Amino acid sequence: MASSRSRRVEYDRFIPFRSAMDMDFARCALTMPSRPQRDGSIESPSSVAYQKLLVQCILKNRSRIFAFKSAPESPADKVSQFDEDNRPHKKQQRRIPKDADRVLAAYDILDDDRLNLLDWGSNNVLAIGLNDKVCLWNAANKSSTEFSRALEDNSPVTSISWSPDGKVLAVALGNSDLHLVDAATRRVLVGIQGDSHSFVCSLAWRSNAILTTGRSDGSIVDYDIRKDDRAICDYRGHRLEVCSLKWSELFGRYLASGGKDKLVHIWDTRMAVANHHPRQHQLLHKISNHTSTVRALDWCPTRSNLLASGGGRNDHCIKFWNAVNGVCLNSIDTGSEVCALLWDKNKSELLTSHGFPNNQLTLWNYTSMMRKAELFGHSSRVLYLAGSPLGGVVASAAEDETLKFWNVFETPKPPKPEANTVPFAQFSFIR
Repeated sequence: MASSRSRRVEYDRFIPFRSAMDMDFARCALTMPSRPQRDGSIESPSSVAYQKLLVQCILKNRSRIFAFKSAPESPADKVSQFDEDNRPHKKQQRRIPKDADRVLAAYDILDDDRLNLLDWGSNNVLAIGLNDKVCLWNAANKSSTEFSRALEDNSPVTSISWSPDGKVLAVALGNSDLHLVDAATRRVLVGIQGDSHSFVCSLAWRSNAILTTGRSDGSIVDYDIRKDDRAICDYRGHRLEVCSLKWSELFGRYLASGGKDKLVHIWDTRMAVANHHPRQHQLLHKISNHTSTVRALDWCPTRSNLLASGGGRNDHCIKFWNAVNGVCLNSIDTGSEVCALLWDKNKSELLTSHGFPNNQLTLWNYTSMMRKAELFGHSSRVLYLAGSPLGGVVASAAEDETLKFWNVFETPKPPKPEANTVPFAQFSFIR
């Protein structure tokens, strides 16, 4: 005799018995304003209000939930509006042009990773050093001028930097001299003679009156251009050429320096100094993680304690540092020499320029460090970068004797005019 299990028929789906469903009880459970709970308590007023809203919006006061009839009615308007308002809107991806917006000739530019020959001032004038002369390009009217007679010297330009107000251009020469030139008259305001055994490689303004210089012998000196005894402070730490200097902000607290000795130094001007060295600043952090020359340095404009640095031919890395404790926050291998880097002033984006094999510009998204764009156009390593004070445009220069302008950063939107809070201020009188 076959067992009951062997006689069981296997079906491909489950069909419920509707006779076992109590549809009236289900409707009553959903629509009754106050039904007793299992523990005998009465529902709260909020639960009653929820049940009424559920009947109105979902059931639309229909007598039966499940009914065999024509197509169901459209859902209530309130439910659709609720869904649309809370649906996330996808942000449109901005388009970054792959080609340079403008290309200018930059004849006789020097290919030396110790020098800094490009700077864009707050007066919207771009300055570039071309061998023994300085050329100025006015971005407002697209006109260019050059001056070399004001310097009265045939030595090559080794570094240039605009003052924060854009009124003075600091020009360092290969014979170790430093000239401060008036931007309007092209006249030398201050001349500083240096040691004949070294020359200025890098410049950074701490304020409109204090200029910091980094020299080929590893020394860093602060000059106050208002005083007769202009050298007011020095920083001791580098052994070889100081290729890059960056202050964290105007009247900044931190000074970052990168050198040919593969070191990054962070100095804190607020730290106490020893009494027997009243003209020296204390070294806060000595960073030796790079394996090649460090000439790419920049402080993040939106995070005051965040420093980015880039290594040279044998390093290929971008590293991020916390200036407070000296901790390396992240390190990215780019695959090629990092010649220069520049933060966007308005967003968390970073632009880097590279050398062999592609000589490209790369736009990174911080903090994910995903590549947003790569710009190709130079035929040699791109040593110099400068950003427009208005945002949006970045200038790059290389040994291929071209100066290119790229619309790589997002142009900031002009601020909206503030609403006039004074009643009837637009009228001269009230009738």
